[in-house]
Amino acid sequence: MEKLKSLIPEDLRQTVKSSSEDDLLTTTSSLLRLFMGLPQFHQAVIELADPDLGCCGKNEETSLDLKRRGNLSFRSRDFHDALRFYSKALRVAPPEAIDGDKSLLASLFLNRANVLHNLGLHKESLRDCHRALRIDPCYAKAWYRRGKLNTLLGNYKDAFHDITVSMSFESSLAGKKQLKNELNAIPDYQNKQTSEHDEYHPSNYASVDHLPSVQSGVKLRCVSTKEKGRGMVSECDIEQACMIHIEEPFSVVISKSCRETHCHFCLNELPADAVPCPSCSIPVYCSESCQIQSGGMLSTNERDKHHIFQNLPDDIVEQIRGITSADIYYSENECIQEHQHEFRGANWPAVLPSDAVLAGRVIMKFINQAKAATDLCNLQEILELSHSYSMMNPETKLELHLLSIVIIWCLSNSSCPDLSVCEAAVTQTIILLSQIKVNSIAVVRMKSSGDSFKCIPSGNVSAKEQIQSLEQIRVGQALYKTGSLFNHSCKPNIHLYFLSRGLVVRTTEFVPMGCPLELSYGPEVGKWDCKDRLRFLEEEYFFHCRCRCCSQINLSDLVINGYCCVNTDCTGVVLDSIVATCESEKLNHFLTAPKSLDHHTKVWEKVHTDVEEVASSLLSKRRGSLHIEPEICLKCGSRSDIENSHAAVNKAWNHLRRVDELKNSGQANVSLLSDCLRSIAVLRTFLHMYNKDIADAEDKVAQVCYLAEELLDARQHCEASIKILKRLYEEEHVVIGNEMVKLASIQLASGDSSGAWKTTKRLSQIFAKYYGSHAETLFSYLPCLKQEAAKAVNLLSS
Repeated sequence: MEKLKSLIPEDLRQTVKSSSEDDLLTTTSSLLRLFMGLPQFHQAVIELADPDLGCCGKNEETSLDLKRRGNLSFRSRDFHDALRFYSKALRVAPPEAIDGDKSLLASLFLNRANVLHNLGLHKESLRDCHRALRIDPCYAKAWYRRGKLNTLLGNYKDAFHDITVSMSFESSLAGKKQLKNELNAIPDYQNKQTSEHDEYHPSNYASVDHLPSVQSGVKLRCVSTKEKGRGMVSECDIEQACMIHIEEPFSVVISKSCRETHCHFCLNELPADAVPCPSCSIPVYCSESCQIQSGGMLSTNERDKHHIFQNLPDDIVEQIRGITSADIYYSENECIQEHQHEFRGANWPAVLPSDAVLAGRVIMKFINQAKAATDLCNLQEILELSHSYSMMNPETKLELHLLSIVIIWCLSNSSCPDLSVCEAAVTQTIILLSQIKVNSIAVVRMKSSGDSFKCIPSGNVSAKEQIQSLEQIRVGQALYKTGSLFNHSCKPNIHLYFLSRGLVVRTTEFVPMGCPLELSYGPEVGKWDCKDRLRFLEEEYFFHCRCRCCSQINLSDLVINGYCCVNTDCTGVVLDSIVATCESEKLNHFLTAPKSLDHHTKVWEKVHTDVEEVASSLLSKRRGSLHIEPEICLKCGSRSDIENSHAAVNKAWNHLRRVDELKNSGQANVSLLSDCLRSIAVLRTFLHMYNKDIADAEDKVAQVCYLAEELLDARQHCEASIKILKRLYEEEHVVIGNEMVKLASIQLASGDSSGAWKTTKRLSQIFAKYYGSHAETLFSYLPCLKQEAAKAVNLLSS
């Protein structure tokens, strides 16, 4: 994009940067005329849109080389490397390629099945056998491997049929004799308890979550207000933790950072036997179900071929066709086909930003549904989403112009020749990108600190990993047409989460009839202070927040970055000049805003209750214009030297920043722990006791203590961090539940079984408030944690 920017004359560049929505037809017309006459532009977009020049297509030579490397790793019993090489080879293997007398795809699936078998992943191995057989139903080795796996899994009926089919393709007497022995070794399935998965069925292996239904009696309504535009309100009283909205995305795209780890359709984590796209090397899917829904076809073009099985009994032919038929996939899966227009391996879906790829998917969806004209002139009115183009910064406006021209050109030249490359289409795409910027929602997953949660048996302090903790991973970006109507609050009353790609919304508190239902677009109160939240919302969403926490003084915003009073007996907070200015504006706005006397009194009483312990002198001044003076304690009025305090705090944090490096390298020792404790002592000397930096530092020290096997200290520092977070957020906030995961894992490892049990019960209650019955589905470690804590308590009581 920088190369294209350099081609634009300075006067035109400035015109675009200063444009409003009304100017778009003129600016896009000027840019199109310029670019259409520049060979450099045509060369750039050809490199993006021409699949023959793309690096994302299939490549037989690369696939064969990766297969050879996988074979070498397999022979040296390096199964993890072999798995990696075979999976890469599958992504770039052309469907029609032949390796020896076998399909390259089929042989790769079977090779990977052998690796998965050796890794103990039997169900995954079975699925790869099935994929090999769907491509080549006469593949004797795949039938044999499938039979062995079905025997291990207790699917004796299937195992018997699989080995029988393998015998039908075996030509040598010795081979037939060996397979006969294999058949005799299979338990008599008619007299044995067999697995419930006797017959292969896609739903047995797919990992797609099915969305639940909204709670009965819940009614929402879209309203418009002067302050916030459109928003959602409740038409009835709604209880806490009530599921109020369920929605599939209008369109979704995976984050570039998660392309190798998550399914490109459902956005769940990929299994070891991930399925490649049949037409390009970019997407991978967790199952055939997701593959079909995304692209409309399986990873082979063989499904319509009719194989002739000569000299085989009818029952064997029927068995082969029953197992290898792909028809059931197509009959049971809706083809959403989000990826279909990106087929053939052109570079643009891999190179352009996620916003642009998402815009391309939205455009193609409307065109395929015959809703949008080929010049996209009606796109804005169809989507019905707000945008803030005129308020965007100049560089963003220029970026949107360039991206829109490139998107339209790429779509027109790679997948939709009827799409007109004209001013109207580019203008509508600019608006679409503006709508995506302010309306798209990040699809997130909560991931535990390890690859998988491992409960440490009570009292076992050896060979530990880091404390179990949660990290929020942004796995995708999606448009939810109704979901985008929920307005923002820095202290929201609803919480959203995702089941696969589906959006689920729950209330986190009681919501009376007529009350706005609001979520947080960014960090909430407790995460960032007011000035940082306001700046983020203005830069990203182009509005000045006036929610209840940004217009009223509150404890969290006062103390989150506050300093302590020089009077050691005082619990008051001291603010720097920037925070003091922000809080003064909030206080003056609160006191001068037109409110009824009763409402004013009730709100002020609540403010007084929350803030009194750190700013009681401030609350005694109720009238007139108030000014919070920086460096003056808001409780006793003592003056502090913020500049010196700030320097000391920075020095302490320089030592603490080393913790992550040494912790990750396994160098947690007594010396590092001593440095951490000295740094925390410095922070507690200068920062207010509820300052977020102290909570973060306590958390770091808890992790170092845990790795150094100082478990009692680890627990104390973890509890100290949670205590501060409870003041910044609230007792039952989901952040507290996340931190309690760490505390429970420390308690388990140290043998405090009763403490672990109590902590686990508490965090389960918090997660139930935010996730309802889906908590244990979303957090796979939770059942394990409950089980280990309960087991420890039972052992203790017996």
